[in-house]
Amino acid sequence: MKLSDVPINSKVEFHFILAFAIDYTDDNHPSPTNGKFNVFWETNHLGPGQIGSFKGSNSNVKIAVSLGGDSVGSGKAFFAPKSKTSWVQNGVSSLTYMINKYHIDGIDIDYEHFKASPEMFAECIGQLITILKKSGTISFASIAPYEEINSHYLALWRKYGHVIDYVNFQFYAYHKLSVSHFISNFKKQASNYEGGQLLASFESGGGGGLKPANGFFEACNELKDQGKLGGIFIWCAEESKNKGFQYEKKSQDLLAA
Repeated sequence: MKLSDVPINSKVEFHFILAFAIDYTDDNHPSPTNGKFNVFWETNHLGPGQIGSFKGSNSNVKIAVSLGGDSVGSGKAFFAPKSKTSWVQNGVSSLTYMINKYHIDGIDIDYEHFKASPEMFAECIGQLITILKKSGTISFASIAPYEEINSHYLALWRKYGHVIDYVNFQFYAYHKLSVSHFISNFKKQASNYEGGQLLASFESGGGGGLKPANGFFEACNELKDQGKLGGIFIWCAEESKNKGFQYEKKSQDLLAA
């Protein structure tokens, strides 16, 4: 998939999130590196040149990199710091280099497996975001929690919510939802992440939650009318391409209206 495949509506702010940068070795037997992040996305089509050109052609586009994710190689990708200080130092150093090289504007936090307490996670991630923002390396940060891992993300939110710009909640991690259930779950998470800009979300290649064919955009319109919709997050572009990016177009039209 090439960035130029993605349809962009000039009337919205569009974030394209690269998946993933992971603090694991990028070899046949990935192991934790204590905050030294490596690139795990497809750089042949998503390299510095392509990203720079895409942003140059679309002034409303920003690029983020997602940290962590569900898996690495054939195993789970764990948040596994050796110490707060060393992890943050390594993270700042490795990500600053990566962000500058690939013309990245922000980071998205998507760790889903943990070998550290919620408090440790909050301190490491909160300090990482704070330092990268203060240095001007990034202009925004988002988090991508779901119900089962809310304890770690709410610990982060309670202490460092002031440096987090968007909550890309994974509503598609729920079992199948009706429109009313989706809206009630959205309002529940809006209460959990009070004061945050909460995005509605779905998975273009399947998954759970509320799908476009079953009323997703109906729910979004209702939330928008109530002034509660902070945006729309779609996972993922590879799957969406097979559908001609029809839902990306519809999402942007809804937000631009």
